[in-house]
Parts: sequence; C-alpha cells; structure tokens
Amino acid sequence: MPKGMPNKKYTGEFKQMVIETMRNEGLSYRETAGRFEINDHHRVMSWERIYIEEGPEGLYVERRGRSSKGGGRPPKQLKPEVEEDLIAEVQRLRAENAYLKN
Repeated sequence: MPKGMPNKKYTGEFKQMVIETMRNEGLSYRETAGRFEINDHHRVMSWERIYIEEGPEGLYVERRGRSSKGGGRPPKQLKPEVEEDLIAEVQRLRAENAYLKN
C-alpha cells in the first residue's frame, strides 16, 4: 500500500458475508479475495480462522493495535465433557503429588 494511504477497514457484516460466500460456493482464498476486491488473500484466511474458532460474532470484534494487559479475546470455552475430564485429571495429579510427598 502506498505511503500515506489509510488501511481499509472492513465491517463485521462484510467479513461474515465474504466467509459465508466462500464456504457456500467452495471458493479458494485467492478467488474470494479477487471477487471481493480484498488486496491480500491472507486476510480472508485470518477471517475464516476467526469464524471457525469464535463463530460469526468474532468477526465483529475490533482487533487493531496492541491488546491491553488485562483485555484481549475472551477465553476459549471448552466443551463440558472436556472440562470435566481436565478437572478429574488435575485432581488425580494432585492426589499423586500429595502421595509422593509423604
């Protein structure tokens, strides 16, 4: 991008439309970027990653600049059965550590 040109800012609605069109029509990242006049296909890749990990609402979050120390993305929610397995494993390891200390 030439010096002095501001970066293009895309709305959450636009990002969601781009990703859903790409997925529905089976377009590649490059084809999608060309069709919607997006300069870099990597931007489409990152939008799709966000869409898959956080859902469509993740595309509406402003991500420019440095994140604050306490802020950032909300923690990723685990499935209840995975969380239960992790809690059980932590309890087992704590009991094992307590036994080994004695």
